[in-house]
Amino acid sequence: MKARLDNYIQMALALIERYDGAMPLSAFLKQYYAQNKKHGSRDRKLISHLVYTYYRLGKYAATNQQQRLLLALFLCEPADSQWSVCLPEAWQQMMQASVAEKCSYLQTQALPITPAAIFPWIDALSEGIEKEAFVWQYLQQPDLFLRVRPSRMKKVVETLNTNTIAFEAEGNCLRVANGTKIDQLLTINKDVVVQDRSSQQVANLFSYFQEASVKKVWDCCAASGGKSILLIDTLPGIQLSVSDIRATILHNLRQRFAEAGIAQFQSFLADLSQPLPVKQQYDAIICDVPCSGSGTWGRTPEQLSLFEITEINRYAQLQATIAGNTIPHLKQGGCLLYITCSVFAAENEMNVNKLAEQHSLKLVT
Repeated sequence: MKARLDNYIQMALALIERYDGAMPLSAFLKQYYAQNKKHGSRDRKLISHLVYTYYRLGKYAATNQQQRLLLALFLCEPADSQWSVCLPEAWQQMMQASVAEKCSYLQTQALPITPAAIFPWIDALSEGIEKEAFVWQYLQQPDLFLRVRPSRMKKVVETLNTNTIAFEAEGNCLRVANGTKIDQLLTINKDVVVQDRSSQQVANLFSYFQEASVKKVWDCCAASGGKSILLIDTLPGIQLSVSDIRATILHNLRQRFAEAGIAQFQSFLADLSQPLPVKQQYDAIICDVPCSGSGTWGRTPEQLSLFEITEINRYAQLQATIAGNTIPHLKQGGCLLYITCSVFAAENEMNVNKLAEQHSLKLVT
């Protein structure tokens, strides 16, 4: 068994050596497997797991790639992991220890792994983030979160129970194990939307739209439309307009809206890095700006490894420009909802405060 697992480790290391970050890791692996049919489904699953685990150590500088992968397995894998047989014997004896205990042990072996070694931008985090806990969560693959669409809860719960799929529910948010083949059990976008819990919580802010009697809403950086579907589900009857800079993304959005049963909306291309002619104004604008994506790196850990600190300011400047260019389209007394999936203060509260000051906006809390 160990020889077979060691072989998988060598295959994973070969892929890591080839990966240059030019495309998302998921796309790179998919392309590789399409070109190398020798790998069966189990092979693909195990190799991919190793590659993703390698990148969970972020910016940690190991002596070599193999040492880094073994360290990542030691820190990331559960006590009963099959991969433990590939680790040094002393490490195998500590597989039941906590991450903190493992790191303390590694410190005695001249292998210091600290939160700052994995995520060296701790001081740039937004206020309210528990820094060490935040970094350590990168060592685990996040669960899969689903948002159940209106009137679909009974069907969804019955389907999951019938197929013995374990889940946790909090309102219409369901948590299931990552890798659950939900698309084989439920109709995505019709029954459920795949959406992280933090994104689902935006619905709490839509209550302000209701209080302000909002009718016309522009989702200006709509991307795949997840926030817009959430809006429609939360406040039916909203007059919705969506835009994006990319025609292909808008095409995908329209297809997704069709799957979700959403037919009443307007869509148009918009490059908000430049001012747009003011053709109409809106009661509310959802400005889910392009960002570092740092809040989602648990799902894309390669980005944690590849990220450079200079990107924060680049994104912050672009975000300020985009948000600023939407404000002329906002009615007097209207609502601007600024959203990122970043954990960096420069992209979050610092940008919000600048926008409020420069455009005489009132921050609603």
